Order: sequence, then C-alpha cells, then structure tokens
Amino acid sequence: MLIILAFILLFHVAAAVLLFVATVHNAWWVVSPAGRDVIYADLWYSCNSTCYPVENSHTVKAAYLQTVQATMILATILCCVSFFIFILQLFRLQQGERFVFTAVVELLASVCVMIAASVYTAQNKSFHTPSLQEGSFGSSYILAWVSFPMTLVSGLMYLVLRKRK
Repeated sequence: MLIILAFILLFHVAAAVLLFVATVHNAWWVVSPAGRDVIYADLWYSCNSTCYPVENSHTVKAAYLQTVQATMILATILCCVSFFIFILQLFRLQQGERFVFTAVVELLASVCVMIAASVYTAQNKSFHTPSLQEGSFGSSYILAWVSFPMTLVSGLMYLVLRKRK
C-alpha cells in the first residue's frame, strides 16, 4: 500500500509541475523568421532577446487569450489544492472511504487544462500579431496537453482509491 501511495503522490506532483511549467514558460508559440532570432510567445509575453507584452492582451479582441490564461492558472491552483486535500483526507477519512472530494477537484483541474489547450488550439491566430502568425506550437503547449491526461488519470485514481490501513 505504501508503494501505491508513493506512486500516486509522485504522479500528482509531476502533473502539478507540468501544469506550472506550461503556465509560466514562454514557449506556447514559436516563430522562426528567416535570418532573425527565434521568437517565443506565451500567454503573457513574446520574447526573442527581450520580452514585450502580448499586444492588446487587455482588449476584447484577446478574450480567448484571457480565457487560456485564466483556465491555466485555475488548473494549476486546483491541482495544488487537490494535493493538499488528499494529504488532509489521508489522515481524516475513515478506513474504507473513497477520496471523492480530492478526485472532484483534480478532475476540475483536468477540465480546465483541456479548455485552455483547446481554446489555444482553435484561436491562437486571433490574438497573435500578423508577424507572429506564421509559427508553430511550442513546448509549453505540448506540456499543457500532456498534463491533461495526467490530471485526468490522477483524478480517476483518487476516485477509485479507498483508504486502507
């Protein structure tokens, strides 16, 4: 039982780290113009040798970007909260009970990641400037999609898991 518990904890921590890196790192969109430095665009900044904020990120035209920002932050927070709820429930639940509350919070984190990555996939051209539209998805985008099944599986594990002695 201790090995299973350690695996679940490590899996959850790995999902939280992936979410955090995907949210903070500046490589959601990568543009490689010929003869110039590579430009990395994330949810907040576009960077080559210097960083500058995403243009018009505070306007209605960038509502999709704001949706991605909010849901990724919410997913990261929910994942961390579910970890602390799990630790709390580990000591508070009666023997044989399920970690349902932890599972619900973790599954909500999974849904938030899916929403953020899906919206970014569908609408990334709408909030990038014309000079940045000819690019490709970067490593943070891929990490977001990898963290989706990890949080989903983690939530399902908590749903199935029962507290044992």
